[in-house]
Formats: sequence, structure tokens, C-alpha cells
Amino acid sequence: MSKVSIGFGVALIVLGVVGYVGGGASSVTGLIPALFGAALVGLGAWGSRGNEKTPMHIAAVVGLIGFLAPLSRIVPGLAGGAELSLALITNILMFVICGVFVALCVKSFVDARRARAASAG
Repeated sequence: MSKVSIGFGVALIVLGVVGYVGGGASSVTGLIPALFGAALVGLGAWGSRGNEKTPMHIAAVVGLIGFLAPLSRIVPGLAGGAELSLALITNILMFVICGVFVALCVKSFVDARRARAASAG
């Protein structure tokens, strides 16, 4: 799961940099996806060095926050009939990327728990 965290982190970093540069580098908030991505890359690197249980649980929380945070921009933007700006598209992509990451984390945690239960009993 550490490699998955690093991969999704890199995707968020690319999204943040593209959003920042594509938006004219006018607002630092364009780099928010990159900050979440850097956290996932760091946690993935930590997890790859040994027991990945703790860093992957923290990464799942970071992913969950990254999934929920863009909703504060997406819902009003789409409900208000706003056009699809680069900022809105970036928020939607961050929502999707983090949502898929969290779903994969949950699946991995469930699979690990089932494997431990099967080997114990």
C-alpha cells in the first residue's frame, strides 16, 4: 500500500503544479493538492521502510480530508451554475483522486483484517 500512496501522492503533486501554473501562478491555493500529495508521498516512504500500518492509517486520514475539503468549493460551484474553471476542475480531480485512494485504503485494511483473522483461526 506504500507504493499506492506514493503514486497517488505524485498524481496530486502534478495536479497541484499544473493547476498553479495553469492558473497563472496567481494564488498559492492552487498548490493545495500538491501539499496533500507531498504528505502522501512522505507517508508512503515512511511505510515502505518497515511496518506500514501506522503511516498508511495516517495516509488514509490525509486522503479523507483531501476527499472532503474540495466539496466546499465543488458543491457551491456546481449548484450555483458556475462555469467549469480551472480551479473547479482541479477541485473535482482532487476529490476523485483522494476518493479512489481512500477506497483503496479501506479495501486494503479490510483485506488485511480478514487475512489476520483467517491465519489466527
